[in-house]
Amino acid sequence: MKSFIAARAEGDSVWAELTESSHRMLGGQSRHITRAAAVTELIMLTLDIVDDLQDRDKAYRIWMQCPESFTLNAVLAFLMAFMNEVGQLQLHISHTAPLLTTEVSQLVLFAVNGQQKDLNPLVNISDEEDYFSMVQQKSGSLIRLACYLGYSLTESSSEITERIDDLAYYLGVIAQIDNDVNNLMQFNMGNDLLQRKRTLPILCMLAQARDSFPELIQYYEGEQDPEAFIQQHKQASLITIADSGCLEYARIIQSLYYDKAERLFESIPGEPLWRERFRRATIGRFGASHVGK
Repeated sequence: MKSFIAARAEGDSVWAELTESSHRMLGGQSRHITRAAAVTELIMLTLDIVDDLQDRDKAYRIWMQCPESFTLNAVLAFLMAFMNEVGQLQLHISHTAPLLTTEVSQLVLFAVNGQQKDLNPLVNISDEEDYFSMVQQKSGSLIRLACYLGYSLTESSSEITERIDDLAYYLGVIAQIDNDVNNLMQFNMGNDLLQRKRTLPILCMLAQARDSFPELIQYYEGEQDPEAFIQQHKQASLITIADSGCLEYARIIQSLYYDKAERLFESIPGEPLWRERFRRATIGRFGASHVGK
């Protein structure tokens, strides 16, 4: 567990920054904010380990290199540890966040439910409405959780915190679309198309493929396994990805959400220095470099 935490510390995680900057931006001065930020990091580390175990596409990570039984034990221990820490925070800040434990548990459950939809898209995702619902739960809930652990330690109005919650959803969409586009551009066995996922660009492809690339529809209906499909139709898939406009369409939608996030952020007041830090950790990190801003 210590080695997992040490490996995480070597990265450039933004989660603790989201918690602290959302707190201080709204005038918070709680002596417990560092603890809350650490809880955020522990929650996200736990969920990232589970995600890697499910996807099995990051063999280089230390928790993927030790026996899986050890990693699963670590996940259970981390889960109990962060819920204990949330309970400890609850004891200290019940005057500002009387439902802290309930809210944290609910947001984690939303994220898990969104992840399950993403793991089983043929059942759960049939159109863009389903896709955005999945993203709201999977990605939006995590960003909202990081912000919640910050603003819950303040006495901000529900109007302001609801704006931050909405902003978290927009940021989740921006980040998810970025992941989806980058994944589709790397045509290997971990590619979303070969995993029969229904991401935003793939939904765009499928809408056109019935006439232009019927083999793709047949593949999504289970008529070929991934190895056979990639062997027979890799070139056609690459051409369709390039020519269908699916990547450009996804980037346009991403840009629209980026604009929504910018406008919403401008309506959120706050202490200037921490407001700018919050902006860099959210809009600046999740969107600006990817949508031509």
